[in-house]
Amino acid sequence: MEQVPWANVRTFVVSTEEKPVTTKRKRGVHGPRAVRVPKGGKDFRVNAPCAYLAPAPRHAADPSAGGLTLYEDPAAQRLLCYVDAAQEVGGERHHVVRDERGAELGTLRRIPPRRPFRHTWRIDQPGRPEIVGRNEWAAGDSAKEAVGRVAVKAAIGLVGALADFGAEGGDQPYRPRTLEWCAEGEVVMVSEGSVEVTVKADWVDRRLAFAFALVGDR
Repeated sequence: MEQVPWANVRTFVVSTEEKPVTTKRKRGVHGPRAVRVPKGGKDFRVNAPCAYLAPAPRHAADPSAGGLTLYEDPAAQRLLCYVDAAQEVGGERHHVVRDERGAELGTLRRIPPRRPFRHTWRIDQPGRPEIVGRNEWAAGDSAKEAVGRVAVKAAIGLVGALADFGAEGGDQPYRPRTLEWCAEGEVVMVSEGSVEVTVKADWVDRRLAFAFALVGDR
């Protein structure tokens, strides 16, 4: 399948699925695990690759401690970026993202949870405003307002929305959540769990968005 340039992608997934099953396509097609860009209509959708994960078992040249490395080619010869091993800094978990030369591209910061919400995220991209990733139920609201909104939704039958709330580590089952990523009041990215990410602002470095999808919202 033809590869697409990575630098300006909007919506992407991390998957092996090249051609998903549709009403017009009875059998799916899989390829190497990659960052993929959905293209085409719903009946003939394809997921075109733009960057490749190191093949399993961990590639000998993989520079990241956790194997969170992307290459520009399926043979894993042209390094694109990688994520350092996580570091605990002031109670936060930091994931530094580096380019092919080892220069720092930015940092993903996982912020400990505050009840009634789960943890939040920050992305530090040099020369740009801080990007704040928050649960869509909480975006722009105080905790009291957000809880009130969820109570209303639950009352009309959307009880599943409550799965995103509660202290982390509790007995609620994990469900992927939608995060809105904002910078200076503007939504610059939206993530659906760690499965699908949409970048809305041109200035967001796609490699940082890719890194979040690899690290995962957990």
